[in-house]
Amino acid sequence: MKLVIQRVKHASVSIAGKLHSEIYAGLLVLVGVTHDDTEADVRYLAAKTAAMRIFNDDNGVMNRSVCDTGGDILAVSQFTLLASTRKGNRPSYIHAAGHDLAVPLYDLFCAECEQITGRIVRKGVFGADMQVELINDGPVTIVIDSKDK
Repeated sequence: MKLVIQRVKHASVSIAGKLHSEIYAGLLVLVGVTHDDTEADVRYLAAKTAAMRIFNDDNGVMNRSVCDTGGDILAVSQFTLLASTRKGNRPSYIHAAGHDLAVPLYDLFCAECEQITGRIVRKGVFGADMQVELINDGPVTIVIDSKDK
């Protein structure tokens, strides 16, 4: 499982021109599920996401987590994070999990983040054509792969 975590001042997901979800200060998390991911991968990354110290403390040092700040999380499924670009110029998505595996693991990731943070995780819609807007704060962008433990 691969995540792109972005510290944001605002983020939103619109579908067919209508606002679906939005957050203010917090994290936009793009979630890519691969075919060999397990619940253990999900729990590992949910814990890392909630504990990631990328928010400034009173001294301007990135020393606080989304839990510490009471920030929100917007999680958006994104199979293109698993793109293979080794051959040619057209990415291959052969490593991306199919719907039957990816949806339950994405939902579990959101549920685990909710349990850890005590806050509702806003979501995109799996498989939908979404427009994601964000104001990256910093910018701060972190990529985490559960296979790189």
